[in-house]
Amino acid sequence: GITNIDPIKYSLLFERFLNPERVSMPDIDIDFDDEGRQKVIDYVVDKYGKNQVAQIITYGKMAAKMAVRDVSRVLDLPLSEADKLAKSIPSISLHQIFNTELNVLKSNISPEEMEAVKKLREIKSGKKLESDVLKQAELLEGSIRNTGIHAAGIIIAPDDLTEYIPVCTSKDSDLLITQFEGKSIESAGMLKMDFLGLKTLTIIKGAIALIKRNHNVEIDPDEIPLDDTTTFALYQDGATVGTFQFESAGMQKHLITLKPTDIEDLIAMNALYRPGPMQFIDKFIKRKHGKEKVEYPHELLKPILENTYGIMVYQEQIMQTAQILAGYSLGEADLLRRAMGKKKMDVMQEQRAIFIKGAKDKHDIDEKKSSEIFDIMIKFAEYGFNRSHSAAYSLVAFQTAYLKANYPSEYMASVLTNNMNNLDKLEFFLKECQRMKLSVLGPDVNQSDIFFNSNAEGALRFGLNGIKGVGENAVMAIVEERLQGGPYKNLLGLTKRINLRTVNKRCIENLVLAGAMDCFEGYHRAQYFHKKDEQDLSIIEKSVKLGNKLKNDRLSMAQSLFGDSIVDDIQEPEFPQCEPWVDIELLSKEKEVVGIYLSGHPLDEYRIEVDALCKPVADIQRYRNKDISVAGIVTASQERMTKRGKRFGLFTIEDYSGSSQLALFGEDYLKFRHFLVIGEILFMKGNVQLRFKSEDQYELKIYTMQLINGVREELLKNISLDVPLTKVDNSFIDALRNVCEAHKGKHQLLLNIIDGIEKMKVETRSKKYMVNISKDLLEDLEDIKGIRYRVN
Repeated sequence: GITNIDPIKYSLLFERFLNPERVSMPDIDIDFDDEGRQKVIDYVVDKYGKNQVAQIITYGKMAAKMAVRDVSRVLDLPLSEADKLAKSIPSISLHQIFNTELNVLKSNISPEEMEAVKKLREIKSGKKLESDVLKQAELLEGSIRNTGIHAAGIIIAPDDLTEYIPVCTSKDSDLLITQFEGKSIESAGMLKMDFLGLKTLTIIKGAIALIKRNHNVEIDPDEIPLDDTTTFALYQDGATVGTFQFESAGMQKHLITLKPTDIEDLIAMNALYRPGPMQFIDKFIKRKHGKEKVEYPHELLKPILENTYGIMVYQEQIMQTAQILAGYSLGEADLLRRAMGKKKMDVMQEQRAIFIKGAKDKHDIDEKKSSEIFDIMIKFAEYGFNRSHSAAYSLVAFQTAYLKANYPSEYMASVLTNNMNNLDKLEFFLKECQRMKLSVLGPDVNQSDIFFNSNAEGALRFGLNGIKGVGENAVMAIVEERLQGGPYKNLLGLTKRINLRTVNKRCIENLVLAGAMDCFEGYHRAQYFHKKDEQDLSIIEKSVKLGNKLKNDRLSMAQSLFGDSIVDDIQEPEFPQCEPWVDIELLSKEKEVVGIYLSGHPLDEYRIEVDALCKPVADIQRYRNKDISVAGIVTASQERMTKRGKRFGLFTIEDYSGSSQLALFGEDYLKFRHFLVIGEILFMKGNVQLRFKSEDQYELKIYTMQLINGVREELLKNISLDVPLTKVDNSFIDALRNVCEAHKGKHQLLLNIIDGIEKMKVETRSKKYMVNISKDLLEDLEDIKGIRYRVN
């Protein structure tokens, strides 16, 4: 990759990129923010010419299930049977299923998949239509089904592309497309570069713009101080959600134990937190904290292994070991590393002899010792990660962590903006804002921008672009008019000033439903829609009508000396009196137009019960044949009749994860139907069972159902606090004691003191304090750094 990192300072080897012994061109990957990527492509086309630049074709091949579905369609196998046949195919090829010995397959697939293989072989050997489908599908498997365009690859030719390779065009691109795919393109002498759009860079760019606006501070990401204590405190607390590369739960756990104090710690952890080298993380952490002696394969290797406490973490360290001990050039060492990584046994045996001889000649290292070191190199070469990549990733990661630690509201506003189109991620990051004690305010026609912003007080504001049915042009019109003419005073003030062709009645209705006009004091949302009778107009309709009339009057009275003052003096129509919407109705309408609950969630009052006792309703299918509890608000309910004339109930419940439709039959329906009222919040226990007449769909068979408001008293027993040993000092003990004194009750308090380095946990039960499990208690516990709690 091409980066801004100083290769001398970070000991990055150019030979890892290009050297005389290397026969193939290196992969050149460059990351840009999403907007910048297109600018660079435009620049390349402008510099070299459209006939010398192309995107790379991709060939989509027919996989087993797709082959079965396509052949079924041609041979007229009914859709339901085709679907069933395709779903029965395990995650291996048809060629393997029908041509590999069962004993060999048995060691590579699960027992369930093995049963599917036997059944498929039986079908293929039969004489039904399914047999023909499988035979034809096996022949077609692996053939090219469609073409696409490589997401990032760009080819730059020294002359007209058609002098070197065949090209074609595509409706999806303005550039030429190669007819050779990526693997073949370099053999034709073409230079391939990957121009990647990296969302993280867009987030950094957006955060820096907000920081400039709010604080008048210019930040250059490449000048961010790499010794910033606030940033390292964030890493040490594992508070990395929303940062680059270090945000997974597993990584957070290791960071809390590692307590990184230097960028080198992050570079190493980035390289280690991968499937192979992950086994060395504990050793790395123990050595950093002096819990385990740092040992080097040879003292001569101390300068290159000191930062990683004697552990070979990077591919470059393998290369440098060969260079220092055995006199390899870095080009030769790179070939050795690649042979080790790919387990080329013949090459490795040949290289072992060269290494042993070089070590003897250069440093008089005996054969036994040099052979041991060579074995260590082989072991780590299999797992080692490219230090150049890890350093680049970690530097960008540090930039994101610095912005989050020092400018939290601006950074999280940019994170939210760049995840507006993914509601699951949006909700996830909104929860992180909540954890960070950042206030996230709803949309507001007088305060919101197009996207998320943050104000000088550190509060985040929802962007108007996140409201469904409003549209970017309407949002831009509202924001631009506000910037030019000042805040809107009321609804009529808005309809008088904006283009009502762009911001139509539907847009305004959705703005109201999302709460974007709550800034107009004295009115509630229901009033905007209330009509006295069928002939009446809502206040929105009246204001739009009046706004259009005022604009028309301005045009017709343009020549009048008093025209403008007469027109603009018209009073806002009187708002009708009506009851406000109840919370559940207001929140439901809000979610309808935003996709998530903004003002709150119907379950917020019972969050403790939901988190402690229940599984997410969206994940019911995952808990097959298990007893589970779920809770949620009833959002739909209906009674139906079976073919035999018996009543049953269908109802939908929704929690923080999503919604699920459940059914009640027979005695269960008669027993629980009085609970199935829209707006009721229910707590249910049941077993996840196979649905009647289905082979792969599961449903919740409900055993008990009750209103959730009595569950806390009945089922919550204790709260467990996980406390890292490194956090336990006098100030921590005083803070915890004060919280316990403030929340006395009858729930048991359990303490788990954790030594992350030694992998030890001491569990204790508080004899002095019983607490009252409540939202206030949990909020106070969250204010004590380092504590993680679990209820029940």
